[in-house]
Order: sequence, then C-alpha cells, then structure tokens
Amino acid sequence: MGMDEEDWKPHLQLPSLSRVDLDDLLQELLARVGEVMTNRERLRALLDAVVGIGADLDLHSTLERIVEAACRLSDARYGALGVIGPDRMLVEFINHGVTPAERAAIGDLPRGHGVLGLLIEEPRAIRLEDITQHSRAYGFPPNHPPMHSFLGVPIRIRDQVFGNLYLAEKGGGEQFTQDDEDLVSALSVAAGAAIENARLYAQTGRRQRWLEAAAEITAVLLGEVRRTEALQLVATRAREVAEADLAMVLLYDEPAGELRVEVAVGGDYDLTGATVEVARSDFTGVVNGRHLAVVEDLGKAAAWPVSLSTGTALLVPLSAGGVPLGALVVAYRQGSVTFAEDPDVALVETFAGQAALALERARAQDEREMLAVVGDRERIARDLHDVVIQRLFAAGMQLQSAARLAGTPGVQERIDRVVDDLDVTIRDIRGSIFELRSAPGDSLRGQVRGQIDEVRDALGFRPELRIDGPVDTAVPGPARTALLAVLREALSNVVKHARARSVQVTVAAGGGALLLTVQDDGRGPGTAGGSGSGQDNGQGNGLPNMRARAEDLGGTCTVEPASPGGTRVAWRVPL
Repeated sequence: MGMDEEDWKPHLQLPSLSRVDLDDLLQELLARVGEVMTNRERLRALLDAVVGIGADLDLHSTLERIVEAACRLSDARYGALGVIGPDRMLVEFINHGVTPAERAAIGDLPRGHGVLGLLIEEPRAIRLEDITQHSRAYGFPPNHPPMHSFLGVPIRIRDQVFGNLYLAEKGGGEQFTQDDEDLVSALSVAAGAAIENARLYAQTGRRQRWLEAAAEITAVLLGEVRRTEALQLVATRAREVAEADLAMVLLYDEPAGELRVEVAVGGDYDLTGATVEVARSDFTGVVNGRHLAVVEDLGKAAAWPVSLSTGTALLVPLSAGGVPLGALVVAYRQGSVTFAEDPDVALVETFAGQAALALERARAQDEREMLAVVGDRERIARDLHDVVIQRLFAAGMQLQSAARLAGTPGVQERIDRVVDDLDVTIRDIRGSIFELRSAPGDSLRGQVRGQIDEVRDALGFRPELRIDGPVDTAVPGPARTALLAVLREALSNVVKHARARSVQVTVAAGGGALLLTVQDDGRGPGTAGGSGSGQDNGQGNGLPNMRARAEDLGGTCTVEPASPGGTRVAWRVPL
C-alpha cells in the first residue's frame, strides 16, 4: 500500500534559483531588516527625546532640550528655537551648535525676517535644499556660519503657535528627508505639551509667590504704616514676583505737574528723588486717565535725569477715590519676554493697589496723629484762656486798686510797672493760644521766627519780635506770601545798610488788617549807608517791590524816620 519512489519524488522538488537571484534576495532581505532596525532605533530615539524634554519644568531649560533633541533626531549640525512675540516677531532665540564666541561675533539675534519670517506667516513644515537660494532669503550677517540644507517646523500649543524649530546643515552634506520632517514634527507636538506644562508650572509658582508677597504686604499695612518703608516693600516684591529688572513707585505732585520717584528697586540707577514731567511723557494717560500703559522702552517714556537701558515696561496708575496718587512701574531688561500674558498685568495691578492702600493708610495715620496734637493744643489753649489769663487779669485789677490806695508815689509807680508787665504777659499768652490753635506744621508764626533767626548771625543780635492776633488763621495765602517776602527784604536792608544795634519786628492781625512794622535804630532813610539808602532815589528794587506787593493787595507801604533815630517800615494790607 505504500508509494514507490516515483510517486513522492515530484513533491520534494524546489524552484530552480540561480546564484545571482539568491544574492539579490538576500540583499533585499537585509535591506528590509536594516530599514526596520533603523526605524526602530529612530523611534526609540524619538521616545527618548520626548521623555528627555519633559524631565524638567523650567521653561528655558525645556526649550534648550527641545533644540538639542531635534538636532539629534535629524542629524542637524545647527538648530534653533524662536519664540514668537505679540508683534509676530521673534522675542527669544535659543540656538544649538554655535559656540558663545561665535554667537557674540554674529551680533543681534534674528527677529523673524526672510525664510524665518515665512515660517511665522505660514506655520507649516518647510524643507529646503539650499536656504540661500530661496526667494525670501534675507542673507546672513557677518561671521555667521554657512548654512544650506534647512528644515523648519512650527511648535503649537493647542491652536496657538508658540514658536518654530529651525534646523540646518544635515550631517554628511545630505538633504533633510521626509522621515526627518516626520520625526521633528512628532517631536514638536510633544514639545508643545512640554512647553505648556513648563509655563503652567511657572505661572503656578509665580502665583504662589504673589500670594505670599500679598500676605506679607497686608500684614505690614495692618500695623503702623511708614510710607516709604511700605512702598519699598511693595516695589521689592513686585520686582521679584514679576521677575523684572526694575520696579519704581512714583508719587504725583499735582501743582507742579510732576512725578517724583519715591522708591526704586533694581537696576544700577540712582533714581530716588528724581522727577519727570507728566505732560511730556507716556505717564499722561496713566495719571490723567488712570489707565495702565505698556511701553516698549522705559528710557524713552519720559525725560529721565539718567540714561535707562531697560526694555518693555508696564505703567500702572495709583489712585484712591478717583484721585491720582502716582504710578507703579515694572520694567524688564532689553530683549526680555514682554507683557504678553494677562496674569502679568493682573499681578502688577494688584501690587499697585497695595501701594495706593499704603499711601492712604499713611495719610490717614498722619491725620489721626495731627488730630491728636490739635486736640491737645486746644485743651492747653482752653486752660490757658480760662484759668491763667483770668487769674492774671484778676491780679492786675487788684494791683490797680491797691495802687490807688498807696500813699507813696514810689509804691504806686512800682505797682503800675507790675501791671504793665502783667499786660505784656497776658498778650504773650494770648499769642501762644492763637499759635496752639493753629494747625501744626509750617505756620506763619514759625516762618516769621525762622526769618528772624536767619539774620541773627549777620546782625550780631536777635531782633525783638512781637506777634499779635490770629495770624495763622486770619491771614490768607496771598497775604502770607507777600508778608514773608516784605519781611525778608526789610531785614536784608537792615543787615546791609542800617548798622543798627537793635531791631523791633511787629506782626499784628486784627481790625480787618494785617500790619508789619520793622524798626531799627540805625542811620535812617535817605542817608549814606542808611537802611533806606538809595531806594527812594530809584537805585534799588527793594522798596518798590514792597510797595507793589502792598498795592496788589489793596494796602500801603511807608518808609520813614524812626524816633529818636533809625528807620521804620510800615506795611499794611486789608484782610
């Protein structure tokens, strides 16, 4: 029942292959195996690159690793990643394959012209055999290494293009292939996710620092507020959290139309106390319109007293109750990332609000302290008026009654002198009461005393001063200014011309008029070297100026000889 040899032999026959056909088959099989192995290796390299670029959440380090991974995958000698700014230009350019010395020799980094700009305008992959032959070629700057083969791929974060990957000079002088484009495109997808994670991590850290700084400033504002120290803290924290180069708080002086730098943190500039004119600067809308402004160059935003080498800056108004108080300025270094994100603006606005609150708290605290001082002064003045003056007046009345009963003329004369002294004391106490009831600060009484003290050394003695009436409350601003100017001029004439041994100054407010008299015992007016010498003859401007100030206020000014000698200047204006 078995089969014989002739029956099964045909089933064992193999196709007839020549030696040449067998070699070709082996070569094709090896090529397929090599291609599969190469693809697996490149896939493994892509996976390693994806894992590598997400190993760290620092944004700048992530961008550097993306460029390095793209160069390894595509075997490119040079690589770069350009970050696109709000103006559709490159605001940051991270490169690979160029040494620091070569980078310094090239000069300014590209902004996005030529083929680089084409990739910004049309965010899709581009492969070129020779970038220098493209119609959009912009040319390389001096000292730039030669580049020919080129591959560009956009990096997207969701639907937004974050930047572009630029690769040049394929290894071995070859051209970039479709496989290179596919691998780098796949890497760009992973890069977009890694960049977004790094940005979110940075924002989270910044918000954490923001909250910590806000809590620190709030704790300071809840206690006793020292204005300059509080503003210094606000500026310091704003600069740290915003990662800026310079932060300043400027206070608005409305009468002068100027902003004065109260505090400045960062940068190598001496700006504290500097002033800038609002009308001729980018601060006009910030102060008058109370809306924030972004300027590309802070140095050009105003006429600063020093040269500023800063870049983009955010100017935020400080206001309370609709009243402009000043501005908070946060400036970045030139070439840094601009204020492209809303969190940056909201962050700085928060610090601006805290600075305004610090100003208001300091003002309210000063007002409370002033009210406390005024209350104490009012109480002291009331006690002086109701107790001391009444007792002195009663003592004077009793002495006057006793003088009429005194039989000896010498005793009556002594009692009269004591009564006169009591009258002078009562007048001085009343003057002190008026001064106590005036607002603390630069009172007219204090300013008059200051001018008296200024001429003491020049005269060799202190002029006698008498102030009567409510000069601090009854004298309006224009009359106050004029009186101080006239007093200064009169005392200057005494110092220069009179050669006096004594001077009496009287300032009196009452009866609807303000009176100033300056009397000396010098050479007298109209004499050679006298206190009025030369002025009546038109040789000086002192007397005409004093008369003009009186006439402007509807008053008079006279200069006449004093008795028994010297000069008497009488300046009188209605109140």
